[in-house]
Amino acid sequence: MSREPKRLDQFLLIHSTRADHWREITTLADAWATKRGERGAVEEAVAGILPTEEYHAYPGARLLGALNERIATNDAAGAAKLARRISNGLLTRVYRGRPAEWDIHDEVSPSEVADLMPASSGEPGVRRPYFEALFLTSQPAARWPALAGELRRLRRPEDAFIYEPVLVGSFEDALCAAIVNPDIAAVVLAEGFPYRSRHDMPVLRSVLDPFGETETADKSALRLARSLKRIRPELDLYLLSDREVEKLAGDPAADAVRRIFYAVEEPLETHLAILEGVQARYDTPFFDNLKNYARRPIGTFHALPIARGKSVFQSDWIRDMGEFYGINLFLAESSATTGGLDSLLEPTGNIKRSQEMAARAFGADHVFFVTNGTSTSNKMAVQALLAPGDIAVVDRNCHKSHHYGMVLTGAQPYYVEAFPMTEYSMYGAVPLDTIKRALLALRAEGRLERVKLLDLTNCTFDGHMYNVRRVMEECLAIKPDLIFLWDEAWSGFARFSPFLRPRTAMGAAADIEDWLRDPASVAAYEKQKEELGADPSDEALLAARLLPDPREVRLRVYQTNSTHKSMSAIRQGSMLLVKDVDFHTVEAQFHEAVFTHASTSPNQQLIASLDIARRQMELEGYGLVMNAIEIALTIRRAIAEHPLISKYFRVLGANDMMPASYRSSGFTDYLSPGSTWANVVKAMREDEFYLDPTRMTLVCGTAGFDGTQFKGLLASTYNIQLNKTSRNSVLLQSNINNTRSDVAQLVRVLVEICHAIDKRLADGGEPESRAFKARVKSLMTDVPDLPNFSNFHEVFRGDAGRTTPEGDIRTAFFSAYDPTICEYVPLFGSECDRRLRDGPEMVSANFVIPYPPGFPIMVPGQVLTQETIDFMRKLDVKEIHGYEKARGLKLLLPDAVAKKAKR
Repeated sequence: MSREPKRLDQFLLIHSTRADHWREITTLADAWATKRGERGAVEEAVAGILPTEEYHAYPGARLLGALNERIATNDAAGAAKLARRISNGLLTRVYRGRPAEWDIHDEVSPSEVADLMPASSGEPGVRRPYFEALFLTSQPAARWPALAGELRRLRRPEDAFIYEPVLVGSFEDALCAAIVNPDIAAVVLAEGFPYRSRHDMPVLRSVLDPFGETETADKSALRLARSLKRIRPELDLYLLSDREVEKLAGDPAADAVRRIFYAVEEPLETHLAILEGVQARYDTPFFDNLKNYARRPIGTFHALPIARGKSVFQSDWIRDMGEFYGINLFLAESSATTGGLDSLLEPTGNIKRSQEMAARAFGADHVFFVTNGTSTSNKMAVQALLAPGDIAVVDRNCHKSHHYGMVLTGAQPYYVEAFPMTEYSMYGAVPLDTIKRALLALRAEGRLERVKLLDLTNCTFDGHMYNVRRVMEECLAIKPDLIFLWDEAWSGFARFSPFLRPRTAMGAAADIEDWLRDPASVAAYEKQKEELGADPSDEALLAARLLPDPREVRLRVYQTNSTHKSMSAIRQGSMLLVKDVDFHTVEAQFHEAVFTHASTSPNQQLIASLDIARRQMELEGYGLVMNAIEIALTIRRAIAEHPLISKYFRVLGANDMMPASYRSSGFTDYLSPGSTWANVVKAMREDEFYLDPTRMTLVCGTAGFDGTQFKGLLASTYNIQLNKTSRNSVLLQSNINNTRSDVAQLVRVLVEICHAIDKRLADGGEPESRAFKARVKSLMTDVPDLPNFSNFHEVFRGDAGRTTPEGDIRTAFFSAYDPTICEYVPLFGSECDRRLRDGPEMVSANFVIPYPPGFPIMVPGQVLTQETIDFMRKLDVKEIHGYEKARGLKLLLPDAVAKKAKR
């Protein structure tokens, strides 16, 4: 096996490269068998993977032992055959349901099969979900095969699942196994194990170093349980102890453990507990009831003719719809909320239980299922948390649903600006300094009491993730009861990555909860209070990394996520997550918000898909998200290292997407020379912003394409779909659905496009070359400045502060309903220029949202400036919501608005 230098992405690619390593072993073994290679190369390759192979059930000790024996006895053909069988088994995962794959020989006896897998697993039509259970034992390694056999003999035909044991003997090995093997769903810890692994291999350090685990005096099973839960909170943990288990069960440190057993008792109970724990995550109350409902003979006398499908399948004209979708879709349709179903508006049965299970999975106290997309989730949260006259500090570039939510509630938005990325015609995220300045300015105006909400997008469309804990802690230091709404439409999956979880709302809230409970938090606050002095200046508060007073904090955190954007939910499936110590004070408002926005006829299949998405992420989300990250890193490397593709295209790194001042760690990109795990982990934990690796901004302007044009080319010619574009880039997003075949297709297409550019330039000569360079210059250099929010017109400022920019967006919005107090001014022409120069001020009557960039560059009541008009005039996009080219800019007449208000 080739020995490449250790790369930064070695760990992040450790799952996908396992199959590659076995393919390489197969290739080397084939070469040895055909006299084209040496035995030594095969031995070295197998030795290189053995330490981490112990963390997987398959191929297991018997097959690995047989492979090493064939190599040692110079059985090249036998070694090549077995290596290929193992490699194919890993690729196809056939070993999960075919007992013969676990045996050394091609054919095995029934008795051998019974010891390896339950007989029923190979029966036609029977397929039980497969997982692996990690057993940390203090028994010597020589006893492990016998112990594994004893565990397999506990299986019963009626078991709902099949699991294979993975045995390890140390703290380090248990952690490594849980990190490396995403198939592990349960862990059984027996006390009395050492800390250090019996292997002294660099690969173990490459696994453990990113998680910062170091040897301490505490080597207990409870410490290991806490470490495992920190990395993979979805795992079921069981403790076998020969001490006073009654005391252990009552120890708060044992909260991470699902159940504690006395070590010498009831091995069958341990087996059943493992299955029960997985079943608790596998259950999908609503989906299960929906399937049962579809199996029943139902007479429908309600307003849904399509239910049961008779109007479809008995029709000569629309039967093809039924044939396309299948009968179950129609059998599972109903407008009823009884008979085993439930009401989404006021759930009391299986939807309620499904939402409770989702809360557990996502680390929330409460979850609301939403079937109208996260646009509705956002409006529900804004409506429930804000009242007329309340002030919300809002990212001006957030999704339009937040702005419309302010209109609906009558709250006053205080817009804060994200840092600009002018070169790529996009915005980043809002700096913490900007947020703190807004809160301090409102405090100086005596208006801090009216500030109820901080509303931010995390991650942004382009992948900027906040240091969520730091933002919340520093804001709570200024206003201890501030509510936080984090729009995580694009990053709901991040809960299931140990690297990204701390930068989610629920992950950060859990960390803050732990800190608040720690007595040391009060001491840390008091120390900072003494350092800052009795009356610190605003500049001192801005310069400090503020800590809140743990005795005053009311932790109130809300998160919305578009489940359909990053998990296996049907389009428009969304969740609203709640972790709010004062939720009881707003619960009634939330139910009103549900009644306001949720349909009384929600789609049953959509609700079921939310249930299913939760199940999948709890049982295999860790591996799926790691695969999405691996896919993204593979795409980045493939584009950067291909000589032709990199000539015209590149994926932006963190150093391109975020100014250095927000990257105190010095992290630039995963692929940058000299990058180490030390600064990556430092960046994840400390940098103000961090780039979600699954979101890749591909610059296409250097190939002569604007974003919209390139997106259209990929869709119409190559059947590759993208989402967001900018003036000179497109956004590639890897997700849990992507495979390496998708990467290969993308690379092939980019190569074909690059060849076409080369040919066009070669055939066209100097004129074509000049035109190409001019086009690239136009896209990459002659870019318009991005406009900031200016201010609300004084008519819409009402009782706003003297120096703060909040305004009455609701009055401005509804003023536009009266055509007598509106006017239109052409965007291009002397009248617009004269008004900018001489007045009267032009005031927007509505939201104007160009796509791209997809955020409002004008909001109702906003005074238009030269900056905004220049940007509008330079836009070369086809889609601008709220702007009619034929009529021009829709404006309000402020004097007429004021006069009408006095009547």
